[in-house]
Amino acid sequence: MSTEVDWQFQCSRTTCLPFATVNVSNIENCQVACLAQVDCQALTFFRSSFGCELFANISNQNNNLTANMDTVTMIAIDGTRIPLEPTTTTTMTTSTTTTTTINPCTLSTYRWNTTGITILNSSQMTFIEDIYFDSNDTLYISDEYNNHVVWKLLKNATTATIIAGQSGSPGSSASQLCNPQGVYLDSKNNMYVADYNNARIQKYVNGSTVGITIAGINSSAGSALNKLNVPRDIVIDSTDTYVYIADYSNNRIIRFQTNSTTGTNGEVVAGGAGAGNTITQLNQPWGIHYLPTISNYLYITNCGGHSVMRWIPGNSSGEFIAGTPGTAGSTATTLSSPTAIKLDSYLNLFVVEYGNHRVQMFCQNNQTGITIAGTGISGSSAAQLNGPKGIAFDSSMNLYVADTGNNRVQKFVKL
Repeated sequence: MSTEVDWQFQCSRTTCLPFATVNVSNIENCQVACLAQVDCQALTFFRSSFGCELFANISNQNNNLTANMDTVTMIAIDGTRIPLEPTTTTTMTTSTTTTTTINPCTLSTYRWNTTGITILNSSQMTFIEDIYFDSNDTLYISDEYNNHVVWKLLKNATTATIIAGQSGSPGSSASQLCNPQGVYLDSKNNMYVADYNNARIQKYVNGSTVGITIAGINSSAGSALNKLNVPRDIVIDSTDTYVYIADYSNNRIIRFQTNSTTGTNGEVVAGGAGAGNTITQLNQPWGIHYLPTISNYLYITNCGGHSVMRWIPGNSSGEFIAGTPGTAGSTATTLSSPTAIKLDSYLNLFVVEYGNHRVQMFCQNNQTGITIAGTGISGSSAAQLNGPKGIAFDSSMNLYVADTGNNRVQKFVKL
């Protein structure tokens, strides 16, 4: 970026007003804030106030520079931006400094269109429970009942196909499911499905429609270490070693090796001390997410406890990071029956609220939520949700929600 010392990027035309203004600690962080935004082409840093203005339009740029001894302006060379990794070394003319990318959530530009687009509806689905994207933007959908199947929707396709279970025929055979819940794929594209009523986790290898039970005992719910009781959402670690399971009615997170077999004992890694709202307990855990390459924590929603916790696997306690434990609410700092949860690479939380019919975003280390989908009132309009349960992002960070009560999948386009 070219640097103009003692000049301010400023004009009266609407098109060159700053699209964001942030406070930073130094000019390097102002530069990072600009480089983190796809549309940012110029910035002005104020030395005295540490203010940082970001601009998207730099047409006729020389006429937009005003003398100001308090400012430094930087402009993308030839109208292009310099790529920036999450942590980089920036070389200046007089010094070298290490900078860290600013979380876009803090810039108030990290938003989605609040009018959803229906990509799947009740013409195929009957009760959508969970959704998941693979690396090719193929969408996987668990259809709890009356279909009892998992669907696959290829990128840009409009019609989904069944890849697990038998439509309208629930059961406990290797080719059947009964109220499927969480769905997840490992790096080899093996699919894992939480089979709620059969109290088991099924693994489908290389596109097979015949499942292998790797956790739980078929049709035998219980609290022993080799059993499950209402498995909800699941997640695979980055090495494909373990599947982590939100064992809802046992109020615990339990993990099994992905090459395990039915009847093998699992390992409790969070909760297991009965239902409750203390830091040593879980309360009907539903959603679970784990990004061990960037965080040591499991992130867990307590559906019955109206809260979100983070918990290092194997520790005796976790900590509450969103919601008021044990108390439902509809404010920006409270939750009502949270279900699915996802994190982005900045560790911002995205929480689906079944009870409040909305999706809340919590910036990293912030307990005040921002509603990014749904209105908080149940309904079937394009802007509303009705008892949502699942969430996923495609490779462009477009948001998809399993709008369970409306029997549809809604897409909210990233702005």
